[in-house]
Amino acid sequence: MLKIGDVAPDFQLPGSDGNVHSIRDFSGKSLVLYFYPKDMTSGCTLQAKGYTELYSQFAAKDAIVVGISPDSLVRHEKFRQKEGIPFLLLSDSDSKVAKAYHAFGKKKLYGHEYEAVIRSTFVIRDGVIIYAEYGVKPKDDPKNILEKI
Repeated sequence: MLKIGDVAPDFQLPGSDGNVHSIRDFSGKSLVLYFYPKDMTSGCTLQAKGYTELYSQFAAKDAIVVGISPDSLVRHEKFRQKEGIPFLLLSDSDSKVAKAYHAFGKKKLYGHEYEAVIRSTFVIRDGVIIYAEYGVKPKDDPKNILEKI
């Protein structure tokens, strides 16, 4: 698992804005990078709505919120439009970036084990992790992260 002080793994991912993004795009600001399993599911929608409601407060703290999931850009755009999400969503279709951040692994549901994205949030400043949390609760995550910045 990544921890405070570690260099954040770089990435090249397509975004909901039509551009390819890397960690360098966010230099000079606090980057709130959160990994979530799937657009338009109850927990992921709750988490996205929380970040949306607090979006102006993150901006006031010079922080940029970015969500990453394995969903396609088409699905991201539908999710953004349906929920009024103002921030960037990145498509990690092969979960390569989630794996680099150790935000992908074994989960259990109704006794069945499978591999998927582990809901995790990182705050990164100039390429260095200044906060990391794995297994975050969708409802509490946005408020908790805002307090950490």
